[in-house]
Order: sequence, then structure tokens, then C-alpha cells
Amino acid sequence: MTFQVGDKVIYPNHGLGIVERIEEKTILGTTCGFFHLRIVANDTTVLVPVANVDGVGLRKAIDDAEVDRLFTLLGDGKIDNHQNWKGRFKDNSDKMRTGSIYDMADVLKSLTFLSKSKSLSFREKRMLDRAKALIISEVSEVMRLKALEVEEQVDRALEKCFTTKVRNINRSQARAASAKVAAKPQGVIAAKPQSVIAAKPQSVIAAKPQGVSVAKPPVVAASAKPAAAAPAKPVAAAAPAKPVAAPAAASKPVVAATAKAVVSAKPVMTAKTVKTVPPLVANRRAAARAS
Repeated sequence: MTFQVGDKVIYPNHGLGIVERIEEKTILGTTCGFFHLRIVANDTTVLVPVANVDGVGLRKAIDDAEVDRLFTLLGDGKIDNHQNWKGRFKDNSDKMRTGSIYDMADVLKSLTFLSKSKSLSFREKRMLDRAKALIISEVSEVMRLKALEVEEQVDRALEKCFTTKVRNINRSQARAASAKVAAKPQGVIAAKPQSVIAAKPQSVIAAKPQGVSVAKPPVVAASAKPAAAAPAKPVAAAAPAKPVAAPAAASKPVVAATAKAVVSAKPVMTAKTVKTVPPLVANRRAAARAS
């Protein structure tokens, strides 16, 4: 690839440069041509051998059409991240050495997205800053805009990229969960029979029959036979004593109370027999009392 004086070129890991002149120099007996490049970022001069242009990755700056493609790439949501630090650093370093602005855009997306979830190492943080600065300097020179304006556009494109990335991750997780559920046989859960609790029979307490006091038949005590008093013999006396009759109560039968049981009937005492005094003895007694 040949360049002319005044061409804007990109020198890998240095950024945008302008070809100021082309000259030949003899070094160690060998004569070769060199491109004198002035690096815009730090205003330094770099000599690039004409024969080694492809080896160092020197290229022309992008045009307006490629700027649109660049911002589309920054916001597409496609981010490749290696979990292994060594593998990730090696891949990013190889991309930075190519000098391609699209490779630098991949490095910028991956390291910026990673920095939102964890702290970057010193070397990765320096690589992130370098990739962002190279992209901003090239785009601002091509579009003739200030670096701050270009940086804002880059940040908006990155935010769009991260939003798309998160949405894609959520969708993929949802699809994986749905596929996992669909793979499992739907277990038919048999409805458990409702346990029927039999109603316990109400314990019927039979009403005890009210005790009916049966009136016992009245116990009639054996009626005591009236004791017939022995007939008293007439006593020949002045006033003959009348025979003593047995008490009336003794002659009547004793009946027990109806409700109360008669335990035992008391024996009925009979009247004593009155002895008859002979008339002769009675006369003597009377004569003795009179005297």
C-alpha cells in the first residue's frame, strides 16, 4: 500500500497520523524509503519503512460511510467475553495490534461491559482507555468534530449495546428454562381423596326410668287376739268388786301405718285374773276393819 504526502493514516497503537514527507535513508549500508508520520494525539514523529507498511499495520483512515458502520457495530449488542483472564488479554492484544478500527471496537465493547460487573486489572484498564482514545481521535478527525462530541456518541452507542446484550441474555435464559420444563414429563398429580370423617353416632343416653316407688302393700300386723279375761266369780262383799275388764285398746287389732312397714308388733298385755275372796274370809276381814 502506498501513501502520499498529506494522507491521513492510522498507525496501530498510536492512532491517527499525517504523512508529512517521504524520504530515503541509508542505515548500515542499506538504503530504503521511510514515511515521516506526525501523530496527531501527541504531536510526535514516527518513521515507518515503506517496505514494512503491511507488517506494522499502517492503513488509511476510515471515511464517512465507515463511520456509520462503526457506530452500528458499537451498538449491535454482540459482546464476546472470555472468563479466563489470560485468554481474554491475549485476544484483545492481538486485536489492538491489527490496527483495524472494528477490532478496536470489539475490545472497547468487551472491556467496557466487563468493567460494569467487576474491576479490571491495570493492564486491561489501560488497554480499554487506549482503544477508546484511538477510536475517538480517528472519528473526530474524519467527521471534523470535537473529541467530546464524538465521545458522547460513542457512549450512547455503548449503552445501546449493553441494553441489547442484557435483553438477549434474559431471552436466552427464558428459552432455556422453557425448554427444560418442556423436556420433563408433565407429572400428573393424582388428587388425593378427601378423607371422609364418619360422623360419630351421638351417644344416646337412655333416660333412666324415673324410679316409681311402688307402694308396698300395707303390712297388716297379725292381729293380736283379744285375751278374754277370765270371768270373775262374784265376791260376797259389801261392795263386791266388779270384774276388771281388759283395756279396750287391747281388744282391738293393731293395724300398721300404710306407708311404713311395721317391724314388729308389740305383744298385748292381757289383764290379770282377779282372785275371788271366799265370803267367810271377806266377812272376817270386814269385821276386823270395823273393829
